[in-house]
Amino acid sequence: MGGGTATTRDNDAMVHGCVGTVAFRLWPPVAIGAPLFAGWVATLLWGDPFDLGAWRIPLGWLPVILFVGWNGWSLWLFSRHQTGLLPGQATHALIEEGPYRLSRNPLYVGLLALYLALALLAPTFWGLVLFPVAVLLVLWGAIRPEERFLHKRFGAQYEDYTRRVRRWL
Repeated sequence: MGGGTATTRDNDAMVHGCVGTVAFRLWPPVAIGAPLFAGWVATLLWGDPFDLGAWRIPLGWLPVILFVGWNGWSLWLFSRHQTGLLPGQATHALIEEGPYRLSRNPLYVGLLALYLALALLAPTFWGLVLFPVAVLLVLWGAIRPEERFLHKRFGAQYEDYTRRVRRWL
């Protein structure tokens, strides 16, 4: 992989139907959104044990800005390489450029950053407490099934990628 050259690994044959798609245990926006929603409900019902303070506002906006750029770039790469993003869409390419050079799961990293941003901006202390639950749910519900699928789909190419690039950051 050199300088600014795009790197993808396309399969010669197209895969059609469910063979070419990931079977999630839990859809990622639900895995990440449910604990945040539960935190907001807990804050509404019981309040927060203490005020998170004014510092939370600039700190909360920083990951929102990073989310827009990071996830926007990641989504653009899916479109550029014409590979599936949503459940039911076939995966045709293993993207290894842009944010995918730093993380095998940049979209989930971005969604988790957005989770923290929303919990700070809301504010919801309980949402912050439940953040590890969101991480575990997305790991169990989306990342592990995706990893198994990509290993079967791309074999040694994916194994090489996992040795070079971390799961998170």
